[in-house]
Amino acid sequence: MKFGICNEVFEGWSIDDTIRFVAETGYDAIEIAPFTLAQYVTEIPVAERQRIRGVAADNGIEVSAIHWVLIKTEGLYMTHTDAAIREKTSDYFCELVDCCSDLGGKAIVVGSPKLRNLLPGVSFEQAWELARETFAKSIKRADDKGVTICFEPLAPSETDFINTAEQAIEFVSHFESDAFKIILDVKAMSSETKPIPDIIRDSHPNFAYFHCNDENLKGPGFGDVDFRPIFGALKEVGYDGVASVEVFDFEEGPETIARESLRYMKEASA
Repeated sequence: MKFGICNEVFEGWSIDDTIRFVAETGYDAIEIAPFTLAQYVTEIPVAERQRIRGVAADNGIEVSAIHWVLIKTEGLYMTHTDAAIREKTSDYFCELVDCCSDLGGKAIVVGSPKLRNLLPGVSFEQAWELARETFAKSIKRADDKGVTICFEPLAPSETDFINTAEQAIEFVSHFESDAFKIILDVKAMSSETKPIPDIIRDSHPNFAYFHCNDENLKGPGFGDVDFRPIFGALKEVGYDGVASVEVFDFEEGPETIARESLRYMKEASA
């Protein structure tokens, strides 16, 4: 198992300085939110993507994934009834696959709760079929590029479309593709009635990425969630991917968040 951290924690930092600090702190990987580079991934030149990939390699870490992929975008929606909007969203997911591949990333984390919520008059079953249409093209592109799109189950407080790991697995399984899996996120799993270690065991081998955070929106070790049984379950199922720190409350500052999260994760997984 490798440890990573998401770059939006380092708000206001250049991507180069962020990569250097993450590497010096001892992480294996950095996860990039494209909105920190440009409003749309299409505005990030291929040469710049490759340069960032090279900076990471030069510092001995990898770009593991991209996430927060639809934030700040306009006119996109995964479950919209308008075919033109779904087509635009589908095409953008293909662009995300290309960007992730150019950066050297292996996974795309798809949460974006506000852009998948059920629209008025749309049933859960209808949204399910609409979302399947939206993802079909990009899954094929991801398979060709060696990238895995990871759909994220999120708490009912965030979205009304796909709230549990079990639901998410059912959704991605329709495609029967190794390029479409789910991601497990500790904060999100905290909303389920099932214990997190059991969710991990029951979700294997259908998850391809893992986010570490506390239910309080801070980093691992900054709240009440005990990560020892969580890492124990990850080891039990043989997860050898990236466990990436994703936080939403930056109160402690990027340096402290990064250092203490990594220290705690290493201690809890020992």
